[in-house]
Parts: sequence; C-alpha cells; structure tokens
Amino acid sequence: MITINQIKTEIRFETAGQRLELKDMLDSREVLQKKSAKILGINMTDVSGIVILKHSIDARKKPQIFQVYTLGITLQTKDLEETVVRRCRNKQVAMDTQKQYQFPVPGKQERTQRPVVIGMGPAGLFCGYLLARHGCRPIILERGFDVDTRTKDVEAYWGGGSLNPESNVQFGEGGAGTFSDGKLNTLVRDKDGRNREVLRILVEFGAPECILYESKPHIGTDVLKRVVVNMRHAIIENGGEVRFGAKVTGLVVEGGTLGGVRINDSEVLPARQAALAVGHSARDTFTYLDEIGIPMEAKAFAVGLRVEHPQRLINECMYGTEHGNMLPAAPYKLTAQTSTGRGVYSFCMCPGGYVVNASSEPGRIAVNGMSYSDRGSSHANSAVIVQVTPEDYGADGPLAGIVFQRRLEEEAFSIGNGRVPVQYYGDYKRSRRSEDPGASDSLRPNMKGAYVFSDLRGLLPHACEQAFIEGMEQFDRVIRGFAGDQALLSGIESRTSSPVRICRDDALQCPSVRGLYPCGEGAGYAGGITSAAMDGIRVAEQIAGQFL
Repeated sequence: MITINQIKTEIRFETAGQRLELKDMLDSREVLQKKSAKILGINMTDVSGIVILKHSIDARKKPQIFQVYTLGITLQTKDLEETVVRRCRNKQVAMDTQKQYQFPVPGKQERTQRPVVIGMGPAGLFCGYLLARHGCRPIILERGFDVDTRTKDVEAYWGGGSLNPESNVQFGEGGAGTFSDGKLNTLVRDKDGRNREVLRILVEFGAPECILYESKPHIGTDVLKRVVVNMRHAIIENGGEVRFGAKVTGLVVEGGTLGGVRINDSEVLPARQAALAVGHSARDTFTYLDEIGIPMEAKAFAVGLRVEHPQRLINECMYGTEHGNMLPAAPYKLTAQTSTGRGVYSFCMCPGGYVVNASSEPGRIAVNGMSYSDRGSSHANSAVIVQVTPEDYGADGPLAGIVFQRRLEEEAFSIGNGRVPVQYYGDYKRSRRSEDPGASDSLRPNMKGAYVFSDLRGLLPHACEQAFIEGMEQFDRVIRGFAGDQALLSGIESRTSSPVRICRDDALQCPSVRGLYPCGEGAGYAGGITSAAMDGIRVAEQIAGQFL
C-alpha cells in the first residue's frame, strides 16, 4: 500500500446555519481518488483501493477551512506500487511501513490454572479479551457491577441519593472511562501496532469506524457502554469468566510467587498469574499492597478545577465566526508555563459535554468531564490543572499522593456541604463568593450531580492557585474570553492520574511477587483509555507467553 500525506480539500458550506456531521463533511471516494492519482502521476483507473488513514480539520486560514487526509492507496500489484513510489518525487508519498499487530499465540499444553485479571477498566478489559481470544480462559474480577447496574447507581447518586463506594463513576464495568468523553488519542509510541489494534477492537464491538482515522478520536459514554458490554460477551464466549461484586482483598504469596487471590475477605481463588489493573482510585487496594511490602513509589500528577464555557465561544475561536457553529463541537489543548515554575495545562477536554460528580468515597468530592457521542451539549468543559510532585504532598511514603488527594477532596466536600462547589472565574480571581444568578443570563453549570455556588479560593494549595490564575490569563490570549468573568469553575479535579506507581520489572511483573503484573493507569503505566488498553495488551502478551 502507498501512503499519501497532507492531501487538503476545502470544506464548502452550502447551507448557512446547518451543522455538519463528520460523515457529511468527508469528501467522496471519487474526489480523493482523483487527487491521489494526480499526485502519483497515474490514471484514476489504476487505483484499486483507497482508505482514509488519518483525517483532521485545519482552520488556521479561516474563514477558509480545510480537511486534511492521509490516504492509503492500493494499485493492481505491489510491484506497481513500488515502481510508482520510486518514480514519484513528491515527499508526501511513501510505501506504507505501518506494522500490523501480532499476538504471541499460546501453546497447546494443558493449563492447570487460569490467569486472573483484577479490574475491568480499559487495561483489565483488553487484557482479559486478548487472553480469552487466544485460549487462556481468564477469570476477570471486578469489585463494581455491570454497566446497567452501575449506571442506575450513578444516576441515583447524581439525583441526590447516597454514594455507593463500590459502584460509582470510578468503579464498575469499563472503569472510570465509561463515564467520560471516551477520548482515544494517546502520546504513547506505537511501534508494535497496539494502538491501532485497540481502535480496531473497539470498532469490532460497536464503535464508529471513524475512530480509526480521526486525529482526535472519541466515542462518548453512550457508545462506550455498549462496546464494553459487547466485549464482555465476547470474553465469555471465548471461555473467559467475568465476576462482578468480586473485590480482591488480599493476595496469597508462597515463596515470593503468587499462589492465589482473596475475594471479599472470604473466598480464595488459586492463581499463578494475575494482572493487577485496579484503576487510579483503588486507594484501599494500594493501602493493602503497601502493608504487605509490595514495592511502590509516590509519583507526580496534577490537580486543578473544571472550567466551563459556552461551546459557541470555543467554536468561534477555533473555526472563525463565519462557520464556527456549522462544524462539530471544537476541542482545544492549552499549555502554559508560569512564574511559579509549574506547568498548567488543559486536560480531558470535553466539547459539548458535562461536568460530573466523580466521587468514590463518602465525605469527599471529585469532579470529571463527560460527553455523549454527539457532543451535543451547549457547554464545553476541561480541567485546568497544575503539576504537583511528592514535595507538595505534606507526607512521606508511597501513599503520600493519596493523602494529598483526600485532603483536597474533603475540603471540596466541606465547601459545598456535600455538593459540588462552583464559582465564576471573575469572583474567584477577586476572592469573593459567587452567588446563584437565579434567572439571569449568566452561564449555569452543565452538571451531572448537585452543585452549589461557593467560594473555591483556598481549595488549591497557594502555589497551585497562583499558577492556576496565571495559566487562565495566558489561555485567554489564545481563546479570547477563556478567562472571562462568567467562566465557571468547579472542584476539585484530583483524579487526573494515579498518584502511585507499583514497581514492575522488564517482564512486567512485580519484583517481590512473581506472577503479579501491575497494569494500566492505576499502577502508574498509562494515562487514559487508549494507553491503559495498550498496557493491558502488553501484560496479556506476557501472561500468554507463560503458556508457550
């Protein structure tokens, strides 16, 4: 296959005011085939196949807005493709070198014990699926519940009910990503093809095909829930087992080797290999691991506040006023370096989304962002977060970051009296409490869960607060109005990534417990759905390799 990069076509806006969906924006096969043939110096009829490998929107020359493609072109034979590439002088053109993912297939010998996967977030789900698909018959243990039960529990909590510590935005089938925007971009290098394999599997189980080529792919919580359930069914059909309400409360270790896992403080399940994919909020699990001497270390992460704006403001800045609200809800990515020496950046940006109460422990409040597949909400939100390191935590030991998180979340709970505290940025900057605007035209939170107008000053540590304000003011130079008085803040955004890293060796095993594989975001080796899923695949490869 031949790849052609940077093919541009201008978007034509035929009907004023009409919002275009991605499927309506993409150029026809004929248009792309014609452009490709011209670049390659061949006839259109020589092209036997064409596939979009990458697609993005370029609005740098607004009001002109372009689509940018990377295309894969197949000709009648590979020899012809190589001849055309050698002859073509265009630097956009090359032979495709993309590596296809290959899983090390297990051997045929009989297995006396089945591998266990602890946790069913992206890392555990993909680890379990790959093991099941290749004959390893894994047992997946998830402390929370299935998507349908979990959704009822979460919505009941958002509606004013009690928090279920085992079934919430953090715990249950699909992990924390289930109630998110479902963003699938990652900065992890993909020399082995695991990234594309993750996307391919998601499409196989119900995600839209466009995630294979969009530069900033996302699914949305509504579609992701269906995908997760379909993957669970496939795991079971391939000989795996999924157990909900199965909280791992202990490990059985025999001579430095894993012998089993204890479930709900009662049952012991024999296990010689276990993927530990518990997620970044499994604080009780981290405490237990520390108590039995599993090597761990505190790691840096980031904390901050959710910031909401009208989506129209973001669209008009990104796309221009002429066409700003005729294109899909625009994302943004912002970074700043402040006088405090701390980096400030936007994180988990949700175009057309909602702020959600993402708490998992009574007496503590944490927030996150979420959107549906259509990103149809009138608000954009993003976390604006500040880097923190173990020196900021005010405690020692591998769990110092958890102590720090809990302190912030307890303060947020106190400020809001159990509800999510919110404040206008103008009031925050001037250190005055925000009052409920009532029926005025002021922006109101687009939030899942109860909220109350409050005063968030003092919630973040002073140095972080100063950096946050500096970052907001710098971002306003990029997106005019970003630091406007009516921008809405909510807090606390404390679960950006795991504050702990569970040590593992080159074989991805815990150095002190052979057969235990720390995995995914909770173990400190990923940051988001895709990278966690990729790490889950890596661990599945290692476990399956034990059967060769």
